[in-house]
Amino acid sequence: MHPGRTTLSKFLIQQLKGTPEQNDLAALLVDMAACVKAISAMTARGALGGMAGHPATAPAPGQTPKQLVRLSGEIFCHALSAGGLVAGIATEQRDEPLAVDPQDGSGRFLAVVDPLDGASGIDVNGAVGSIFSVLRAPDEPPAALNDYLHPGRRQLAAGYAIYGPATMLVLTVGKGTHGFTLDREIGNFILTHPQMQVPPDSSEFAIDASNERFWEAPVQRYVAECKAGRNDVRGRDFNMRWIASMVAEVHRILMRGGVVLYPRDLKDPALPDRLRLLAEANPMSFVVEQAGGFGSTGRARILDLEPGAIHQRVPVILGSRNEVERIERYHREHDSGTDEQYTSPLFQERSLFAR
Repeated sequence: MHPGRTTLSKFLIQQLKGTPEQNDLAALLVDMAACVKAISAMTARGALGGMAGHPATAPAPGQTPKQLVRLSGEIFCHALSAGGLVAGIATEQRDEPLAVDPQDGSGRFLAVVDPLDGASGIDVNGAVGSIFSVLRAPDEPPAALNDYLHPGRRQLAAGYAIYGPATMLVLTVGKGTHGFTLDREIGNFILTHPQMQVPPDSSEFAIDASNERFWEAPVQRYVAECKAGRNDVRGRDFNMRWIASMVAEVHRILMRGGVVLYPRDLKDPALPDRLRLLAEANPMSFVVEQAGGFGSTGRARILDLEPGAIHQRVPVILGSRNEVERIERYHREHDSGTDEQYTSPLFQERSLFAR
């Protein structure tokens, strides 16, 4: 494979050669890429696309992201249904998966899609993206709800698109994680980032610090130690980031390392976990782990979880393996009662601030 010269189609032919699903899975991922190109063009127009026109005729606050999410979902559902390769499609916007009845009976796959992740940032021209996961369909149609409820390790392929200054498609078919950049002049995705790797250690973390008072103790301990930096047990300074878009957070990790935390919190007791297991946590964990990183809830590997519902939510901690494993250790110590409450070194008995 030659970076800058290998197209997505050629890459998939090479990567999937000899696998049972090689031709059909390659064709499905090309269909996914076509959806990404359509959504990229739609989101790139911004206010010029008629979604946020003159203030007198503009949608009410919050309506523009909702419209784009709906249209993005329709793009995926229409294109994948017409392609004849899937027996069903699950999206965040549908309570139940959409059943597809391919005319030729070739629907060998199930697709799970988050059509437009980070949509709340559209109004401020923030980075948004799409996330997808591909599962094997049952041998006998139609696909039932339980056919989607498999651990993430059984995914055939997963990936995401990020609509930023450049549109990139990052995917895995279980043979490493690879990045493609959309060449708008020829309308094709070109391999630009082969074999992406997440370094095992990092000095960067991403979390919504406004929820700190609602976090569990292990997460509070980890973040406090990172903020204390070189003056504490970590012995080095950390940078904190937060974009509020899972696609953007994970993309940064793949490009330069780090860890992103969507931890369990008690801000809304009815919704302690933030991200959907099937549409977000599983595909992103597959992508990150294929690049040498790790995905965890803090107490279990995400790809080993047994889903109980199509829209089940879980805590998500993704990124550099050593950082994620440290956070898992803090959870184990807390659950066993052997952890130590964090205290700042500036306020010990022998310190600058001692009375």
